This record gives sequence, C-alpha cells and structure tokens, in this order.
Amino acid sequence: MATLLRVLIDQQGWNNHRAFAHQYQLSARSLAQESGDSSLASLTLSESTYERWYLGKVTPQNDARRVLAHMFGRPITQLLAEAASLGSCPPSGGEITSGRPDSECSVDPDGDAQQKGGRAVMVARRALEFAMGAERNEIGRETLDFLENEVRRIAQGLLRLPGGAVLDDLAYLQNATFRLLEGGRAKPSQIRHLYLLAALQSGMLAKASHDLGELQSAMMQARTAAVCADQAEHQTMRAWVRGLQAAISFWTERPMDALHYARSGTAIGADLRGSVMVWLAVQEARAAALLGDAEAVGAANRRAEELRSRTSPDDLDELGGAFFFPQIRQDYISVEASAVLGEGNGNLVRRAEGAVRALSETHEAHWAFGAEAGARSALALACLQVGDLDGAARAVRPVLDLPPSHRIAGIVGSVQRVRASLVRSSRRDEHTARDLCEEIATFGVRPVLVLPR
Repeated sequence: MATLLRVLIDQQGWNNHRAFAHQYQLSARSLAQESGDSSLASLTLSESTYERWYLGKVTPQNDARRVLAHMFGRPITQLLAEAASLGSCPPSGGEITSGRPDSECSVDPDGDAQQKGGRAVMVARRALEFAMGAERNEIGRETLDFLENEVRRIAQGLLRLPGGAVLDDLAYLQNATFRLLEGGRAKPSQIRHLYLLAALQSGMLAKASHDLGELQSAMMQARTAAVCADQAEHQTMRAWVRGLQAAISFWTERPMDALHYARSGTAIGADLRGSVMVWLAVQEARAAALLGDAEAVGAANRRAEELRSRTSPDDLDELGGAFFFPQIRQDYISVEASAVLGEGNGNLVRRAEGAVRALSETHEAHWAFGAEAGARSALALACLQVGDLDGAARAVRPVLDLPPSHRIAGIVGSVQRVRASLVRSSRRDEHTARDLCEEIATFGVRPVLVLPR
C-alpha cells in the first residue's frame, strides 16, 4: 500500500527527485528560520533517499522527519501511514491546503506547534492566492498592501538573517508579483508600482543568493532588479541596484567591475540626496582599494562624507533595512577599504575598534551580523599590519565562532583576506598564526545549498 507521503507527493506533482528535493530544501530553510535551528538550513536530499522514501522502503529519520512534517503540515506518523487507512485525505487532484477537514486528516490538536505553524503558513498562502484570483478584472488594494507589507518586513530583517532564511518568502513574493504583471489585470497606474515591488524583491533575492554563494544567480537577480527598476522609472532604485552589483563584484574579486557599477550608480543618481549615494561612494572606495589606488580610495571616502552631510531621506531610506545605509556601516566600509589597501597604522586600528564597538550592539536598529563580522575582520587586518598577531586573533575569534548558517559569502571573503595577510606576515610560522590559518581554511568550507534554477 502507498503511504500518505507518496499520495501527497503525487498530487502536488513532485514525483521526481529534482522537484521534491527543491521543495524539501525550501521547507528545511523555512523550519530553520522558525525554530532557530540553523543546522536544518543545509539539509539536502539524495536521489536514492528520495526514491526509497517514495516507495516506502526506508523510513525517514531524525531531522528529516521534522522537515517533512513542516513541509506537509501533518504529523510524521500520519505521513508514513498507509493512505488507505486514513480515508480520502486529501481528495485526488486537490491542493494539500484545501484537503477535506476529516478528523483523520487534520493536524493533531496536540501536535507540535511548529507543524501547526507550517500548516498556518500554507493555509494563509492558499487564502491569499484565492483572494488574488477573486479580483478577476483588476488588482485590489488588499493585494498591493500585502505585497508592500511583506517587502517592508523582509527588507527590515534581511541584514539580520542569512539569505537562506528568507529565500522561500522572497521567491513566493517575486512569483506572485510577476504573475500580476504578466496577467494583464493591472491598471496603468499600478504597473509602475508593481515593477518597483518586483525590483525590490529581485534585489533582495540577489543579496540572498550571494549570501548562499550562488554568484551567478545573484547577478541574474540583480539584472532582473535593474530591468524592473527601469520599467518602474524609479531613479533611486536604479542607483541602488548598481550599488548591489558593485558589492557582488567586490566579493567575487572583480574590482574593475565593482568600480564600474559604483560609478554608474553615481552617474544615475547625480541628483539624488538619499543614503544610496553615500553607499555608492564607499563601494567605489573599497573597489579602488582592491586595485591599490590609494588616491581614488581617499577621494571616494571624502565624497561619501560630503554626501552624508547633505543627505535627505527618500522613499528607499524610509523603507529601511537593506535599503537604508546608516553612518555606522559607512564607517565600517571606510575602515575596510583602508585595511584592504594596506594602510596599517595605530589610527586605523583605533578606527576599526570603534567600528566594531558600534556594530556589536545587537539591539540597535541598524545592526547587521554581516557588517559586524566584516568590521571584526577589518580590525584583524589592521592589527596584522601593525604586527599585533594576538590582537588579530582576538578580533576575528567571534567571526570564526559563527554557526555555519551565518557563514555567508561576504563573511567568508572577509576572513579569507585575514588568512592571506597571515600567510604574508613575518609571524606566519608562529603557533598562533598557523592555528588561525588552519581554522580559517576550515571556516571557508561551507555546505553547498542548491537554489532553484
């Protein structure tokens, strides 16, 4: 007899390894975010294991049981039971979320709260899809409000979470927005706004993809964001996307591309007064630092300070989170540029220490774990440049203690620069230096997380 798990897989159309594994990984990341168990975010599923689950030859164990329960919104014991013993659950061809509320099929009222939470998310999304479909001839205010509120919610939390934690929500929003744009139901007055929402979503997906080390996907999403920003005729968003492309290029060791994107964004936003212009200036500074151009670094940082003095908040600044560039992150990137350039001295160490202190306050509104890790790595670089090996080890220790889920591409790149500096150091043969080099090398080996293609 087939298990309920197999019946549900068939009815959802996930009866091939690639389709099911993608949904399984999304559910694992969602559960990791909800439960705080970051180890779940790296779970994958082999083809042989999928086939054995599907045929009922092997029973899922350990974390896989939690993910499957979260994925289908049902207790694992029910999923692994024979479908015939559970009655018609759900009806053939129906959505999982629209199954008949038979007592045998409903979520156990005494079941795990996480399973109920996963069920609630699935039901809410199904309800929203119905609401969108009910607006047959036009897109209503409720739909637009939902998309706007979700974009704001994710934007404000994006820098506090690793990319894998928000990927599922962002992908869902982007797909919903694309469908509205492609459906021909939007009023002319709504089209530009929908394109702006698509640009914001695609930009955040680019950031999330880069966090996961999916560099090609990150740039593809960034290009989509650029197209949508152009269609929205939103000058600030067009400039912001160029800053995003500059950041991606910087972390992939393509400084000429990073410099090009930063300067392109500056040209686009010549008349703007929002914080995006400060962000573009410091992106230019650190790209120039990779090229060893001290004069360009200094000029870009001075321009950033001048722009900061006359900044006036715009709509992206008011959105906040990933779309607002505060002073504390400006200070960190300015220090990072000087450290990458190799301008090591006592003053740089003090500036780096100040940046670390400012970015270590996790309760502050503009705290970001990636920026804190970057500032600590910049401090380690500055310490090595003045010969303070112990200071460098202390600075980078909290970064190396981050859980695997938080070892995003930018952080891995930062600590690898520390390792490169250690290898060049005259103290490289000391015990502390060798141990640190070895630990950083291990830190950089992260599980490969497969994204949807």
